[in-house]
Amino acid sequence: MFLVLLKFSENKARASDFMEGHNHWIKRGFDEGIFLLVGSLQSGLGGSIIAFNTTLSELQHRVNEDPFVEQGIVIAEILEIDPKKTDKRLEFLLS
Repeated sequence: MFLVLLKFSENKARASDFMEGHNHWIKRGFDEGIFLLVGSLQSGLGGSIIAFNTTLSELQHRVNEDPFVEQGIVIAEILEIDPKKTDKRLEFLLS
């Protein structure tokens, strides 16, 4: 499982120019069963994604295809999480 942080860079003002492509990229992540959750970082810092069912190298490739990353609007950081214990509702993450 992975946590992806997409933190705005100094190019944040250009985000609206690439929002349609970014939203399409997010939809593809959900459609392909990789993204479990997408949300905003509070205080307008950027966004975050919980990804599952992928490898680190595949996810790095996928993140690099985000128009926000390609255009330098956000800086991506990927954190790998090795789940050990979950609430029953999230037990599928232990597989």
